[in-house]
Amino acid sequence: MIDYVDIIVDLQAGDTGKGKVAHALANNYDLMIRYNGGANAGHTVYHNGQKVVTHQVPIGVLFGIPSIIGLGCVVNIQKLVEEIRQLKDQGIYTDGLIMVDKRAHVVFGYHIEEDSLDLKIGTTRQGIGPAYRDKYSRKGTRIGDLNTSMFPDFRVVDIYDVLYVNRVPRRILCEGAQGFQIDIDWGDYPYVTSSHCTVGSAILNGIQPQKIRKIIGIMKAYETYSGFKTTFQDESDTDLQRIQEVGGEFGATTGRKRKVRWLNLDGVIKAININGVTELIINKLDIMDEVGVFKMVKNGNLCKYETMEKFKAEVESTIYLHTTSVQKILWSMTPNGI
Repeated sequence: MIDYVDIIVDLQAGDTGKGKVAHALANNYDLMIRYNGGANAGHTVYHNGQKVVTHQVPIGVLFGIPSIIGLGCVVNIQKLVEEIRQLKDQGIYTDGLIMVDKRAHVVFGYHIEEDSLDLKIGTTRQGIGPAYRDKYSRKGTRIGDLNTSMFPDFRVVDIYDVLYVNRVPRRILCEGAQGFQIDIDWGDYPYVTSSHCTVGSAILNGIQPQKIRKIIGIMKAYETYSGFKTTFQDESDTDLQRIQEVGGEFGATTGRKRKVRWLNLDGVIKAININGVTELIINKLDIMDEVGVFKMVKNGNLCKYETMEKFKAEVESTIYLHTTSVQKILWSMTPNGI
């Protein structure tokens, strides 16, 4: 039984701080659902004073909250087991908390081997694309097709039963991976991921649209990308290089240096409108403040602002002017909270 659902969605190309936001909000919910992607994603959070990196496990587990890897995900079982054991080694109790929907497809070694040959898109080489391809060509393997007694570290469940057969009211937070700019349909094709990164992907995990209370859009005050697309960053821009260094822009999954560019406000507004974002959280303004340069692309033009206050005012006024769903905009100046 669903009481209400809040959905976290990334408005850029991933790496915007979704994990940090999910970590800050988790205690307000009874259940958390990861709704897309696989081990190609990564959240880095600071929990009880220690650094924790997750890839497939939803953040709710850190707080003892039951968490489901949903049917829109693809699961690398070996890496999931390793991740759970790493959490236990850090003193994080996970027994009985981690569930995987029986419809989630499995990533096998041959998927990873095939993906390792990618020399164009710049994937994380985790086998995600080949696994989704097999899913849609109807020759994939779902985790419920396997002998589930083999998996003592997590439970295989039917997400329908969890959401609707059990009559206990549930406040749910849906946690996405990657971001709108690399969505398989809406992204900058072919430099995209293999799953849907929009609110629609969360709904596909069994969520009734009328139960959605908030859609929480996450973005950074600048943009980053972790692929091979060479036109993303002007390598001669020393301010962008400085932001990369100060912001510690390295992928949580691959460790690759992220390319950096100025905020594209036009693209963010598109993502807000398509996802119906009601609350907007803008991370890493503290990095721009430390670098002391405030720029963004608006109406196709690169604009520079003398102060952080003028930059913020322009971002907010433009978003409110060109969107109808946003009710609140929050700026984050800390790596450990909102």
